[in-house]
Amino acid sequence: MTGRTSLRLNNDLPVAEYVDLVVAAEALGFDQVWVSDDLFLRSAPVMVTAAAARTSRIGLGIGIMNPYSVHPAELAMLAATLQEVSGGRFLLGLAAGAEEFLGWAGIPRPLPLTRTREAVRAVRALTRGDRPSDVPGAGEDWTSEAYLRFPLGAPAPVYVGAMSPKMLQMSGAEAEGVLPLLYPPEHFPVARDLVHDGARAAGRDPAEVDVAAAFWVSVDDDGARAERALAEKIAYYGASFSPYLLSRAGLAVEDFADIQAALSAGEPERATDLVTPEMLRLGIAGDADEVVRRCRWLQEQGATHLSFGPPLGPDPVAAVTVLGEQVLPRL
Repeated sequence: MTGRTSLRLNNDLPVAEYVDLVVAAEALGFDQVWVSDDLFLRSAPVMVTAAAARTSRIGLGIGIMNPYSVHPAELAMLAATLQEVSGGRFLLGLAAGAEEFLGWAGIPRPLPLTRTREAVRAVRALTRGDRPSDVPGAGEDWTSEAYLRFPLGAPAPVYVGAMSPKMLQMSGAEAEGVLPLLYPPEHFPVARDLVHDGARAAGRDPAEVDVAAAFWVSVDDDGARAERALAEKIAYYGASFSPYLLSRAGLAVEDFADIQAALSAGEPERATDLVTPEMLRLGIAGDADEVVRRCRWLQEQGATHLSFGPPLGPDPVAAVTVLGEQVLPRL
């Protein structure tokens, strides 16, 4: 296939299992593997360091980190150091983070758009050997003593995790890449156009911004098993999706009321049973043929980076193999 492909994995995986998946992804020809950095799970920087020692080609990303639980100065230190460890293969994903997760730690999340923009500008300045104090809009508290005091290689590309229209436009104006979570995948043209609008408004060439078509996928030789794995994920998370994105799939938060009631009653299997075919279309589920069909539509819409995210399938190892051996060669 032409273009770029990536896998997105969760940081709930045991480190050894995650590293094995990255090694397999490299052998199967994927270009990048991203791992989430959700609070109170495994440390994504440690996981990426472990993967860097076992691989040689594939890009290694953290998607995403946020400027509330980790200061932008430390984000820049981490990015520059992981570039050194990985031989220049690190990718830094930044976003405002999940308000609910941050709330568990008592961390407020004011001005998410502004703080994310400031973090992107500050990290890009620091990893290029510059001072954020010299960069307009990088935050007001930096002094001239804020700079990285070790030799720097090529700066790690910064990707922004974005869903809202304003965050997508900001991503196009500021970042090297964007990871817009697409619920449903058919939302891609709208998200892409918003990113490109932001790039043009900032005087940038939209072609310089890597806009990933980042979707949930569940694949298995048994399509019903693949659908069940995705339904479990949608039952748990669907009600927390933004009304804006749900509306793109003809859904509303209220449609998940019975599912939420089943989860609250401690009945996850019944909650999964209540996931409708319309809800399943928030992601891509089925056998390799179905995944190829939906991905070809994305390519027809101009997607040049396909990013496959969890649950991936009832068996993640088997799913990565199916994606690498039966899906990618056909795209």
